[in-house]
Amino acid sequence: MKRKMTLVFHDEDLYTQLKIEAVRRRTTASDIVADAVREWLESREDAELVPAIEAARIEWKEKGGRPWSEAEREIEDSIDRREGATEAKRV
Repeated sequence: MKRKMTLVFHDEDLYTQLKIEAVRRRTTASDIVADAVREWLESREDAELVPAIEAARIEWKEKGGRPWSEAEREIEDSIDRREGATEAKRV
């Protein structure tokens, strides 16, 4: 669904840079503005997650979490053992 909106640039240089960039990319200024707004909204959503991530990290430290590298090594060892057992069954 297409919607129209009037965007007023109070900065003539910014407007000119936008139009030049649109020509350079072979797209429209409205597409560039829409992409910029999308990215801005996504960054706001990501920023809202920061407190939850920080709280989880603190809880992990307080409850004695372990480093990812240790868990990753354990997973790899488990896969290696499973693959070794599979190969042994074939022989």
